[in-house]
Amino acid sequence: MLKDIGKTTDNGGCDMASMNTQNNLVFGLDIGTRNVVGTVGYLEHNRFKIVAMAMKEHETRAMLDGQIHDIYKVGDTIRAVKFQLEKQLGTELTEVCIAAAGRVLKTVTVHADYEFEQETRITQEHIYSLDLLGVEKAHEIINDGTSDVKFYCVGNTPVKYYLNGYGINSLEGHKADKIGVDLIATFLPEEVVDGLYEAVSYANLAVANLTLEPIAAINVAIPEQYRLLNIALIDVGAGTSDICITRSGSIAAYGMIPSAGDEITEVIAQRYLVDFNTAEKIKMGASRKKGFVSYKDIMGLAQKAPVEDIRNTVEEIVNKITRETAQKILELNGDKPVSAVFVVGGGGKIPSYTEKLSKELGILKERVALRGEEVLTQVDFNVEGFEKDSLFVTPVGICMNYYAQKNSFIFVQVNGQRIKLYDNNRLTVIDALMQAGFPNELLFPRRGRELEYTVNGKARLARGTVGEAAVITVNGKETNMNSAIEKNDKIQVKESTVGEPAVITIGQLEEFKSIVRFEVNGKTVSCPKFAYVNWELQSEYYEIQNRDQILMENYYTVRQLFEFLDIDITGMDVYVNNELAEPDTKVYENFKVKTREFTVRDEENEDQEEIIAEEKTDEERTEEKMEPDIKDDIPQENRNLHVTVNQTPVTLSGKPEYVLVDVFLFYEFDLSTPKGKAIVIRCNGENIEYMSPIHEGDYIEVYWEQ
Repeated sequence: MLKDIGKTTDNGGCDMASMNTQNNLVFGLDIGTRNVVGTVGYLEHNRFKIVAMAMKEHETRAMLDGQIHDIYKVGDTIRAVKFQLEKQLGTELTEVCIAAAGRVLKTVTVHADYEFEQETRITQEHIYSLDLLGVEKAHEIINDGTSDVKFYCVGNTPVKYYLNGYGINSLEGHKADKIGVDLIATFLPEEVVDGLYEAVSYANLAVANLTLEPIAAINVAIPEQYRLLNIALIDVGAGTSDICITRSGSIAAYGMIPSAGDEITEVIAQRYLVDFNTAEKIKMGASRKKGFVSYKDIMGLAQKAPVEDIRNTVEEIVNKITRETAQKILELNGDKPVSAVFVVGGGGKIPSYTEKLSKELGILKERVALRGEEVLTQVDFNVEGFEKDSLFVTPVGICMNYYAQKNSFIFVQVNGQRIKLYDNNRLTVIDALMQAGFPNELLFPRRGRELEYTVNGKARLARGTVGEAAVITVNGKETNMNSAIEKNDKIQVKESTVGEPAVITIGQLEEFKSIVRFEVNGKTVSCPKFAYVNWELQSEYYEIQNRDQILMENYYTVRQLFEFLDIDITGMDVYVNNELAEPDTKVYENFKVKTREFTVRDEENEDQEEIIAEEKTDEERTEEKMEPDIKDDIPQENRNLHVTVNQTPVTLSGKPEYVLVDVFLFYEFDLSTPKGKAIVIRCNGENIEYMSPIHEGDYIEVYWEQ
């Protein structure tokens, strides 16, 4: 926090000439509505040793209700306090811890879990990572996109820890497969946080840690051993009264009301006709003195006001503030009064504040107390002109909070745009890109246009090729999305590229590469399947288009078969499974096809054919016997055959003998479009082939196997 580090001397002071490099000095700044208090110290053996303090009031009302209105005037006050501290220390201050008032505070309660791959002994690092998971989860909830206001986390408090699902006070040292936490995270709008950062930056300081004022105060005012009790802490400042509730060993709730000391001061200013700063002095005098308070009014006339009159003047506004405070405490505590109330901050010093608050809460007045020196027992004030006081509880707490949690913000650049990030100590490039709103699709390699089509009724998808990933550089050096980043890093991203669009032809389909076999004139012929695209026959070179419907047929027509075989069947009869076929007759796998030449037969030339037959030589008759006797295969006497197909009676006619495939001429069953893994055909309970003979009364089953 400083260029040099201090150590205590024998008399308890700070010897700035001989610095101890083992104890970092912490600079805390309480930027209040009325004044700015700076504290510098270090932690040693669980005691916080203050080595420098400075305080300065704002010269104008540059802050109202805890909110900065004039950034640069507040910055001037901070600069003056910084200068006083540097003069005391003899060294330069560069970083500072600050706290925000909860003027527009929002809280989120979340549960987070972390599972280990195997049973693990829990360390502080594990607990710290678990808390960060809760904070990040709360970030997602509070910034869910339902509001234009962007919120930043300014503090978080674990309410309860879990070891393998069971509640536990402390995780460290235990073994577990899973740890969990209930956590309260507190948030303020971006403009509130940004105003604080800008005012600090104007004073040439960088923020080392940011917390919430009630969190800072409670770390000092209510030690952990007291948090088993149901206690309320109220930090009564000038513009806001920040409230914190403890019970069951942890902080249970945060809240605030926008009413505090300034409202009392304003009433005094109106009553005694003085400016705001004079009214503030009258208020402070009435809280410390008896008798009279001397002042000059705006006319320049010297006046004396009885303390009792001053207290009567502010009674009504004190009643209002304590009533609103009590209502907020009840709301945060489940509509029940707390057991005790600790009051810190300068605004709570007004006489009758604690007594009136106890009445509003309905608890004993002894249980509502202003806390100052009593809660600063672990703090050593090694500076002149400052004593332990309730006014300094929050400034000391801001310093102490630095040791408990570090939750500041950093700035980086993404393609020239300045981005603010919540610093969880493990920020990466991807965190910055997400905060900058850089589209995810422009980070990762993008595929070219895809093709959607169907083959035999089933949807298919062909993907395009993958493009190149985004090129990322940090401070000029190429890196990746998971690289760690630090404040002021300059990130440049060249978006990813799109690959080539998908291209596929009919010939590349697996279905097209399969074949269908026929028996033609006693020889097995293997043929590729035909492809119909949008009901039009296409070749293997056809380039598939988006939404094409492709049908791969498992049959040929007679015409297609002989065209593929390059055989001219002009003047021939074609028989498919011994049935005279037409050019459009479908020929399925393993069907038998035969051809024979034919001549025109009519009554006028029958005699001529007989004469030609009689004139054939014996050699010609011998050659005819060697050829397949197709005449013998042509049915001469037809008969009907009665079978049952899938429980439906079917009559086959037109042939003397029948084989299984004949059934499909009389029983409708779609063989062209596959509807399962394979077709199953059974006759009388046994599997048979297409060309197996069938007989009268056979029971036949035909179905697709799923």
